[in-house]
Amino acid sequence: MVTEGTRDAGDPAEAVVLAVDGGASKTDVWIVAADGTVLGTARGGGSNHQFSGLDGAMDALGSTIEAALGAAGLDPRTRPAAATGAYCLAGVDLPVDEERLGGAIAARGWSATDLLRNDTMAVLRAGSRSGWGVGVVCGSGLNCAGLGPDGSVERFPSLAELSGDFTPGGSWLGVRALGLALRAGDGRGGPTALSYLVPAHFGLPDPEAVLSAVYTGALDYGRLFELARVCLDAAAGDDAAAGAAAGLLADEVVAMANAIIGRLGVAGDEVEVVLGGGVFDSAYAAFTARVESGVLVVAPKARFRRLEAPPVLGAALLGLDALGAPVGSELRLRSSAAAADPAAGG
Repeated sequence: MVTEGTRDAGDPAEAVVLAVDGGASKTDVWIVAADGTVLGTARGGGSNHQFSGLDGAMDALGSTIEAALGAAGLDPRTRPAAATGAYCLAGVDLPVDEERLGGAIAARGWSATDLLRNDTMAVLRAGSRSGWGVGVVCGSGLNCAGLGPDGSVERFPSLAELSGDFTPGGSWLGVRALGLALRAGDGRGGPTALSYLVPAHFGLPDPEAVLSAVYTGALDYGRLFELARVCLDAAAGDDAAAGAAAGLLADEVVAMANAIIGRLGVAGDEVEVVLGGGVFDSAYAAFTARVESGVLVVAPKARFRRLEAPPVLGAALLGLDALGAPVGSELRLRSSAAAADPAAGG
């Protein structure tokens, strides 16, 4: 399900796309001209309403959008500021999310036409060359969505254990790393380098000190998500416990991707599987290899694409699609995407 809305655009100076990729830890915004030229960019804090609340998410979006508009030389106070806004956001999981976020975005008036998508669709659009396929995001969270050659869409609610996601992304892996470190010390588990890597990451003496700091609030629970990278690095160093945990997460990615492939009915086709998110960026190459080999069991002709461009590129492409921009606009945008730094303005 997709939320789309159109308001009176008045007389916008030019047809521009406001492209947004919003996640739990950061928000990227690009302002893109109809010919595919990147006019301005900005990066802000997380805008997942499930973590920051609806008002907090809108405020995070607003400040980042205003910064990007300023970098593009456009007046941030103008409403609408863009002809089309493509908002690809984490936390757009159920129809109620689409209704709440769609209404809140419309109330801000940033764009004349609003396209609201789950952020997984930005990964898929940015990475796919065929125009359809399966997109996987494995960062702090985990989600998977598919777009069939006939235009059908398949996805998951992605609400962690509430929706049956047993290993929901890097956040789970980070918490698991602390658990493995604690179990190694209290006799429930075997030895692991995480016993010293986990407390060292926070400058604390031992895993019990990390547990106590989280329990008392001295250390924010969300900071445990940072331990996903620690766990993957340990796995890359042949730590058995860390490798087993990473393997469980890889198997969940495989289960989701294969389910989407089956629901789309494309197991026998050359389906593109786009892999995005920070977990795929780690030094632990066995993680990606395990995902790919697991998918090939179900879809032997699958082609894998590691998303090298920022996902906000996909949001921009979705916006250009909505404008009916020519193929040349996409080519120009893709060629300039490597030079567009979402962390900088201009």
